[in-house]
Amino acid sequence: MLHARSALLPGGWASDVRIAVDPAGGIASVTPGARAEPGDEVIEGFLVPGMPNLHSHAFQRAMAGLTEARTRDSDSFWTWRELMYRFASRITPQQVADIAGWLYVEMLKAGYTSVAEFHYLHHDVDGRPFDDRAEMSHRIVAAAHSAGLALTLLPVLYQHGGFGGKPPLPGQARFIHATEDFDSLIEGLRARYGTTPGVRIGAAFHSLRAVDPGAMREVLGAMGGDDFPLHIHVAEQRQEVDECVGWCGRRPVQWLLENVHPDARWCLVHATHLDAGEVAGLAASGAVAGLCPSTEANLGDGIFPAAEYLCDEGRLGIGSDSHVQVSVAGELRLLEYGQRLLHRRRSVLASADHRSPGEHLYVKAAAGGAQALGLEAGRIATGLRADLVVLDAEHPSLWNKAPAQALDAWIFAGDASCVRDVMAGGAWCIRARRHPREDELARRYRAAQAALLR
Repeated sequence: MLHARSALLPGGWASDVRIAVDPAGGIASVTPGARAEPGDEVIEGFLVPGMPNLHSHAFQRAMAGLTEARTRDSDSFWTWRELMYRFASRITPQQVADIAGWLYVEMLKAGYTSVAEFHYLHHDVDGRPFDDRAEMSHRIVAAAHSAGLALTLLPVLYQHGGFGGKPPLPGQARFIHATEDFDSLIEGLRARYGTTPGVRIGAAFHSLRAVDPGAMREVLGAMGGDDFPLHIHVAEQRQEVDECVGWCGRRPVQWLLENVHPDARWCLVHATHLDAGEVAGLAASGAVAGLCPSTEANLGDGIFPAAEYLCDEGRLGIGSDSHVQVSVAGELRLLEYGQRLLHRRRSVLASADHRSPGEHLYVKAAAGGAQALGLEAGRIATGLRADLVVLDAEHPSLWNKAPAQALDAWIFAGDASCVRDVMAGGAWCIRARRHPREDELARRYRAAQAALLR
C-alpha cells in the first residue's frame, strides 16, 4: 500500500491518494482523498506515471559524444551513419548486454519505466548468423531483466541499402535477414518469451528504403491480426523523402497510409517531414508518432509539426533513440522548445485542458508510449502496470511548487536529479536515486566501452 500526498491521476492532480499494488505488479486500486493507514508507505513527493521509452538502439549509448567532430565540409545524418556502422561492426554479444544493462539503469534513473528496443544488430561480426539466431535478442532481454524495466523487443527486418532493392552496404551485413529467416526469428522469440513477465515481442521494419513492399506484406501476413506492436523509421530526413518520391511517386508516410494502413498497433518513428495531408492522415490512423527530439536535433533531422499534429488529436510518444542524452525531461523540453523556435511564441503545446505544456506533453507521451509498446501502462489507474515515478519535492527545482506546477518545473527547469524513486511493474528499482546493481552494471559498461574504443 502506497499513500501519495500528491499524485497525477487520469482526471488530474489529486491529494492523499492511496494505491494498492498487487503481487503481479499491477495497480489493484486507487483511492484519492484517503487517509494513510498503519503500514502504508508514505510518498511525500509528486507521484506521476512512469514514462515509456518508445525507441532505443541500446548499443549506440557507448558511442554518444564520439561523433560530434566534423569529418567533412558538410556533416549530416548520412556521415554520422558511416561512423555508427564502423562502431557496430565490432560489438560482441557480451558487450551488447553490458552496454544495454547500464543504459537501462540510466533510463530508470531518468524516469523511464519501460523501453522498446528497435533491435537490428542481429549477426556476428562477419555478418553470419550465430548458432542461435536470437543470440543478440537474448542479451537484450537479459539486460532489461538485470535492470528491472519492462521491455518490448522489436527485432528489425533490414534487407536493402536503399529504395528499389539496392544491395546492402558492407556496414549493414550484421543487420540483414531473408524474410523467411526473420519470420522464424520472430516465431522463436514469441515461443520463448510469450509468457515472460515484463517482456513483449513485437516487430519492426527498418524503413521503406530497407524493406521492399512484398517482404513487408509477407511479414504482416505471417503475424496475422494479433495485437502485435509494429514500428518503422519513416521520413526522418529530407533526402529520404525525395528518394521515396523518386521511387514510387509518393512521400513515405503517404505511401504507408495508402498501402499499409497503419492502425493503433503501429509506431511511426521520427515522421519528421510531413505535409498537411500526412499530418491529418497519421493523426486519424490511430498510430503513434514516435518522436526522439534529442537525436533528431543531434543529427540535424528537422522539427516534427507537433502543434498541427496535436490539433488533429494525434498520438505521440518519446524515445531516446541514439542516447546522446537519457532524460525524460530533456526530450519533452526539446519537443516544446523546437516548436517555440519554429512558431516564435511560448507554450505552444499547451492545450485547453492542460494550460501547462509540461503536463500536457507528459500525459500525451506516457499514454502514446504505452500504446506503442503494447503495455497496459502510462497512467495511474486500476488494472494498469504499477509504473510510478516520485519527483523529489525537496529538490531545489521543485521547492515551493504546487502539484500543477511540478511537471513544468521538472521539464523546463530541472533534470534527472529531480527523480528520486522509480517503481517498475510493482518493484522499486530506484530508491533515493540509486539502483541496487548500479555499481556492478556501471563497471561492466565502462569495460565494454573501453574495449570498443581500443
